[in-house]
Amino acid sequence: MMSNGGFNSRNGASGPSYINGPFQNPITLHPSTQGYIVAQPSSTMTQSKAPLLPTPDSYNFKLCQQATPVSLYQSPSASSMPSRPPEGCLEPFAPSQPAVHNHRMLLLPTSQSSSTPPVSNSFCQNLQQPRSGQYEGHTYMGNAVNPNPALGSSLTSMAYSLGTPTPLFFGNASQSPGPPPASASNLPVPGPNAANTVPQTSKQLDRKLYGTLPAVGSPAAMGASPPLPPPGLLVNSVLAPPLADQNKAGPYPPQAGQMSKPAGTAYPSLEPGYQGIEGVPKPLPVHPPTQPYSFPPQQYQQPSVGPAQLSPSLSALSLQSQTPEALRVVNLLQERNLLPPGPVPAPTPCLPQDLQKLNCSPEVFCSTLTSIPQTQALLNKAKLPLGLLLHPFKDLSQLPVVTSSSIVRCRSCRTYINPFVSFLDQRRWKCNLCYRVNDVPEDFMYNPVSRSYGEPHKRPEIQNATIEFIAPSEYMLRPPQPAVYLFVLDVSHNAVETGYLDVVCQSLLENLNSLPGDTRTKIGFITFDSMIHFYNLQEGLSQPQMLIVSDIEEIFLPTPDSLLVNLNECKELVRDLLNSLPQMFTKTMETHSALGPALQASFKLMSPTGGRVSVFQTQLPSLGVGALSSREDPNQRATAKDVQHLSPATDFYKKLALDCSGQQVAVDLFLLSGQYCDLATLGCISRYSAGSIYFYPSYHSQHNPAQTERFQKDLKRYLTRKIGFEAVMRIRCTKGLSIHTFHGNFFVRSTDLLSLPNINPDAGFAVQMSIEENLVDMQVVSFQAALLYTSSKGERRIRVHTMCLPVVNSMSDIFAGADVQAIIGLLASMAVDRSVTASLSDARDAMTNAAIDSLISYRTSVLTIQQPGLLVPACLRLFPLYILALLKQKAFRTGTSTRLDDRVFAMCQLKYQPLIYLMLMIHPSLYRLDNLTDEGSLNINDCTIPQPRMLQLSVEKLSSEGAFLMDTGSEMYLWVGRNCNPTFLKQVLGVQNYLTLPLNMNRLPELDTAESTRTRAFISWLREQRPFYPVLHIVRDESPLKASFMQNMIEDRTESALSYYEFLLHVQQQVSK
Repeated sequence: MMSNGGFNSRNGASGPSYINGPFQNPITLHPSTQGYIVAQPSSTMTQSKAPLLPTPDSYNFKLCQQATPVSLYQSPSASSMPSRPPEGCLEPFAPSQPAVHNHRMLLLPTSQSSSTPPVSNSFCQNLQQPRSGQYEGHTYMGNAVNPNPALGSSLTSMAYSLGTPTPLFFGNASQSPGPPPASASNLPVPGPNAANTVPQTSKQLDRKLYGTLPAVGSPAAMGASPPLPPPGLLVNSVLAPPLADQNKAGPYPPQAGQMSKPAGTAYPSLEPGYQGIEGVPKPLPVHPPTQPYSFPPQQYQQPSVGPAQLSPSLSALSLQSQTPEALRVVNLLQERNLLPPGPVPAPTPCLPQDLQKLNCSPEVFCSTLTSIPQTQALLNKAKLPLGLLLHPFKDLSQLPVVTSSSIVRCRSCRTYINPFVSFLDQRRWKCNLCYRVNDVPEDFMYNPVSRSYGEPHKRPEIQNATIEFIAPSEYMLRPPQPAVYLFVLDVSHNAVETGYLDVVCQSLLENLNSLPGDTRTKIGFITFDSMIHFYNLQEGLSQPQMLIVSDIEEIFLPTPDSLLVNLNECKELVRDLLNSLPQMFTKTMETHSALGPALQASFKLMSPTGGRVSVFQTQLPSLGVGALSSREDPNQRATAKDVQHLSPATDFYKKLALDCSGQQVAVDLFLLSGQYCDLATLGCISRYSAGSIYFYPSYHSQHNPAQTERFQKDLKRYLTRKIGFEAVMRIRCTKGLSIHTFHGNFFVRSTDLLSLPNINPDAGFAVQMSIEENLVDMQVVSFQAALLYTSSKGERRIRVHTMCLPVVNSMSDIFAGADVQAIIGLLASMAVDRSVTASLSDARDAMTNAAIDSLISYRTSVLTIQQPGLLVPACLRLFPLYILALLKQKAFRTGTSTRLDDRVFAMCQLKYQPLIYLMLMIHPSLYRLDNLTDEGSLNINDCTIPQPRMLQLSVEKLSSEGAFLMDTGSEMYLWVGRNCNPTFLKQVLGVQNYLTLPLNMNRLPELDTAESTRTRAFISWLREQRPFYPVLHIVRDESPLKASFMQNMIEDRTESALSYYEFLLHVQQQVSK
């Protein structure tokens, strides 16, 4: 997110100041001698600020104040460091536990010093010289034909080197020994600073995002091009770990029949289909370990195997003498049909089967690399980003809930007991994060599921990687807050004209009884134009009373006790207000909007309790604090190489958001406008208070029925979905790993604690990781995310997700475990930050270099036989396609007229959406619908769901005789060809011929035909896969929306962007240098 020069806020009258946005922990970063050469020494970079240390009163809930700028802060002495309370002081801090040592933080000046490195245009640091901006040997002008590169002899054999290489992301690893070998019989107990502590040495922050990319040319006209393959399309359930002798370069033997294409095959002439797959040998089955797991000499034998019992190497798991599918070599310039028929599966970590079946679902918690490198040097060498993507509050069909008087946690690092700990005997368990040996409490010996005693390893906490605890009273600083909802509504002339007020009031009336909460639930309303209107809904009144405050400079609450009322007690008054609100302002001629004062009033009203504020805004704020003026020049939308005004115009909304966060108030923003509203500035109110942003451009309830339908569906989901209040989330990882940057909507309270006044099931987060200490003595590492929140029913709950991944020491194993979709999700968040702190062109360059650099690393460190073409491992065969899709995405595209608010909203979504929904935004799905059959269909609740094959995003795949559905996540386009099958027109669309198809049709008629039933079932099934409602647009050649449909044809050339094939040629030229 955006950082505002030196701004800090206190969470409490005397508490410390904290930073927000993309959070950098300078202690965990090391200056690097590896990495990308920086581009222009003259370029400067906005440094993220370090958090100040928490003090014992860090987490009280008082009004926030502005703090001393970071640049003036003097780092305290080590002796003055207080110990950190666990889980934001909302978790108990056992008096008997050893204090966790705090560490001194290196605070960065807000201005750039001579030691600060200049901006690099890569998310990694590169050893090579900056690349030229030309596509060597090729210029793309007019209707240029795709050049055909000379392809060498057929790729009949490939070998992989298995060395012990060097680092990726941020700096060098400190060479400190890891924990003792897991098989040791005498298990030492780490000291109190075994985990969640950092060495007390100041280290220079070396934050270089991703490097310089040659400027992309501007080919004109559209051309067809090809797609890539899904990571692990044919991946076996186990990927290959290092071979037994990992320090010897033992190449995989040649694979007969692999990549056996004739030399020089012309790209356009290749037939569709997965080429070169027929002859690929299937991986051998996984062999059990050759030696038994080693146990300490105890009488008690643990039936369940944990990671501490793994043998010294995982070599027994390797697919001996076979190349795993993930490492099958693919020549992208020869193989065209790389998309899988359905969704891209996440790679399966190479773990023993008993551990893997307990692992966390990748839809909830996943890593960009499912095999963690042993050292930062090895990570840097791979040039792949290491990070985690979380969907922590996802709606789950099965969630074990445990009620217990005591929650078992590590006494040193406070990790929750989980499936990956080790039981040394019935009475002791070893933490999988810091390796401390802990006692098993007496009540944990009883298993409530089996009602048996003496088998702690069979309890739900040990059998489930995702679990929820109902927290005892010591996890509360105050009684759990009630559900409190405040609705803040724009009632200016512009707002009334859109007709949104009727939709909001009607939706609230319909869902009033479905709002999450209990008998304590409170509700309130504020409306505003040039003045602020409050509504007295106190029990006993015959009708609601409007109270108007015209002095917006000094806002106050006219009757503080009757503006937020108990919903159950005052439901009739609330209904009366909702029925009358739309008519109250129908004749208003007030054009001004005092949004800032309305938000100040909301903060005053909500501060005593906390809760959720829902703001509906339709124009640029024009009065009072927070007033804004237009910053967009429509004439520059398509021509400017760099986009201005992506950062906020004022810090008012960010400051207010931090104050809200301190009082457990989240602000959700609904922006419904046909004109520029400066979302880059207004969005800060939600971004830093852990709220959500909804954007409906050109909203009008009558002129734009599709937007109205989407708004109605979104609003119903918003009002009725699950919600958590006064939440905090902490992410812990095995000793030796560290977190240095967070992405999402939140407030960073301390180095690893996110403040989330509200948490909802549709919010996603990402974190970047680094390897601080070598993981040489470890076979696996673990990550744990703990979300502490208050449910709408007033229960304090803790949801815990734990993930276990193997540690590897060879480049081939790192690449084999790469999750291409998770990598793209993390790079997208990093690129958004880069666009704001540097420039859009820097972000675009950085994304392209991310693909180039990783493929250079693969070519030089994994491939031992060089062949012509662009060679990639099968697990990364979609990487260049997804990077090109990001470059053409609304957030990052250039040369196409893109409204500034549309671009900023797309950036917000990239940082906030969970990965599963994010990928549809980046790379939409295309299906042919006019020939649906029941072959291969799913049967869900006696309903047959067709499963058409996913098509490449190219006009080459379209046919004037067909009908094609494009799913972009938030919208669906059904493009109907001019010569479409008349049967489809009649039996699905309900029209006699193409010419009678309406231009603005946005729903399918419910016809009693097999074709109609099949088509509607498929579209409904797609919609049910996500929490928000995608609107359907039926598009014909003359439709205004045809341009939007065609813009998503990622593989085709446009006037300002390369086709996929041209992009591959560019990447090949850079990789081959």
